[in-house]
Amino acid sequence: MGSHRIRRVNELLKQEIALILERCDFQAGTCLVSVTTVETSSDLRHAKVGISILGGDEDDHSTILRSIKNARKEIQAEMSKNVILKYTPVLEFFLDSSIERGDKLLAIIAELEEEEGGIDKNNVEHSPA
Repeated sequence: MGSHRIRRVNELLKQEIALILERCDFQAGTCLVSVTTVETSSDLRHAKVGISILGGDEDDHSTILRSIKNARKEIQAEMSKNVILKYTPVLEFFLDSSIERGDKLLAIIAELEEEEGGIDKNNVEHSPA
């Protein structure tokens, strides 16, 4: 099976799981839950699903992820109604903190720029390549 097909299946599953999670309302208070990645095995029998949770504290994140894991069979059943594949992949959810790390990095960069008064792009010297 080609990697192009796997990429298309991953994107389709990502969109469908995101819609299901939105309908099931796993948003806890001020937390925002999103699907960041889906990695399907080449035989389409298993899929690892990255979940990002912004806002709240670690307890909120744990509670939300546990709720999603507990609803795995229902999520798979709902997904199988809208995504027709030879096999419905068994979903494995994990917490993906890459968006949160990126957000912290952007905050640090903004803070550094504020301390230095920003970067003046007109005064930056370019060396010839």
